[in-house]
Amino acid sequence: MPKPDDRSDNVERLQEHIEDTYENLDDAEDMLAAHEHEMRKDQVGAIEDKNRRRREAIEGFRDEIEDEAHREE
Repeated sequence: MPKPDDRSDNVERLQEHIEDTYENLDDAEDMLAAHEHEMRKDQVGAIEDKNRRRREAIEGFRDEIEDEAHREE
């Protein structure tokens, strides 16, 4: 028998994902600021691409939070 769909903590969980993703984004930007001159272009590009995907993920999490808010109404 499948478990019931419990969405009671979805907004909280999504907010934690946003906070964790921002922390990873900030850490990567700090690392680039400190060490970019020591890195190869492809390494810098890979980090910048990952940070772009992180920003997109944050927007996705925010959209999901908004969807959850509308579900609760």
